Amino acid sequence: MTEVVAALLWRGERFLICRRPAHKARGLLWEFVGGKVEPGETPQAALARECREELAVDIQVGDAYMEVTHTYPDLTVHLTLYHGSIVRGEPQRLEHTDLRWITPAEIPQYDFCPADEAILARLRKDGGRP
Repeated sequence: MTEVVAALLWRGERFLICRRPAHKARGLLWEFVGGKVEPGETPQAALARECREELAVDIQVGDAYMEVTHTYPDLTVHLTLYHGSIVRGEPQRLEHTDLRWITPAEIPQYDFCPADEAILARLRKDGGRP
């Protein structure tokens, strides 16, 4: 099983979503910023590193919002989505093809990675705010 972390970053009433590059697995689907936890790394350190690498921002990692396990044809992921806040920088597209700040009500307008579906359903229901 692959340990994956992601960030729920808010700006006002909107949260950040990122579109995967076409050449990657699940290409052009939308997701939360994040990635794999490397050996010897804490989930929080992995998430801070991924945000620096993918968005050029420093974040403060907060509490976990939700955990899900999902099996894709090529791998099984255990995904933990953490609340986070940007403490330095403005998100840049270093890895993704697009970035959007959306409200929970706008979720149905985007095609997300299947592992995110349960999280998105909860966000639409409870608003997701810490």
